[in-house]
Amino acid sequence: MKELWVKVEESISEEFKNTLLDVSKKVPCVIIAAEKVAPYAKSLGFTVASRGTNYEICLLDKIDENLIVNLKNKGKKVCSIVDVASRNDEDKVVKIAEKNVDYIIVRCLNWKVIPLENLIAKVHGKSKLLAEVSSVEEAKLVMETLELGVDGLILETNKSEVLTNIAEIVEEKELKLKLCQAKIIECKELGLGDRVCIDTCELMDKGEGMLVGCQSAGLFLIQAEVFENPYVEPRPFRVNAGPVSLYMLTPGNKTRYLSELKAGDEVLIVDRNGKFRPTTIARVKIEKRPLMLIEAEVEGSIVKTIVQNAETIFFVTKDGSKSVKDLKAGDEVLVYWNPGGRHFGILVKEESVIEK
Repeated sequence: MKELWVKVEESISEEFKNTLLDVSKKVPCVIIAAEKVAPYAKSLGFTVASRGTNYEICLLDKIDENLIVNLKNKGKKVCSIVDVASRNDEDKVVKIAEKNVDYIIVRCLNWKVIPLENLIAKVHGKSKLLAEVSSVEEAKLVMETLELGVDGLILETNKSEVLTNIAEIVEEKELKLKLCQAKIIECKELGLGDRVCIDTCELMDKGEGMLVGCQSAGLFLIQAEVFENPYVEPRPFRVNAGPVSLYMLTPGNKTRYLSELKAGDEVLIVDRNGKFRPTTIARVKIEKRPLMLIEAEVEGSIVKTIVQNAETIFFVTKDGSKSVKDLKAGDEVLVYWNPGGRHFGILVKEESVIEK
């Protein structure tokens, strides 16, 4: 479980306190508090990390093995802080991890990605590695480094908006989408249309793809082109998503029209278990192709999507996947069913929208 630690040095305003409390309901939240702020943070119910031995997590500038043993015998957790500017500093972090330290806060003084890659590989499973960040972009970077990412973020801010945005990144790393089975009602051939292929900057596997559909409330999981066939090479970086007007689920639980997407934008790769990760688009290809309408029923409602009428388009199912050319009434495919209206891609549960 990823964690979010917030540095509070001076005081906590009423607005920021309320934001902290809201954030802590969604992600594990620790307050790194100066001595004069720590009692107040603790009174609010937060886990507090501070220098000294009065709080749940004890921050240590120097490693004292006897002190670590004593603190842990008292039920405390121990956190070490290390500045990293060279390979020698990396070695220091590894040695600290071997001394039964619960957390290590890493402050990368020059390079960030390469040192964290090395440390994640060496420390993972021994101590929880926490990285200091100052922006949403940095938070995304360190949470995805070496795919595993760091175990948590250290944030120093008194701005509610920054805290909320970074908390969403931490939360998103842990969430899964709840996918439902939808029963196919009809498959109908259509004429030509402008269909969109999304080429990403990474490779996908069987059971992975993207969520698209005619209605924002019901999105079908379309598999990447991972299968070999006698006529074309597999393209596991690609999802043949459908016509330009379809919705696609993107990070932040937002939808966008396929026509809007371009190189450099972020979309979501989703697998059949609902696990998802953001990825970057490398290329969008729009070409005229024959299309097919797929209509299905989920929880008493009708959902639809349109895809290219070709054997290489596969719908993900509970146990495998099925080509659109083989789909028939009664088959079941996976969809993301999330009723409610959308306003510029943002879900509004209370809004009543009819999309046929």
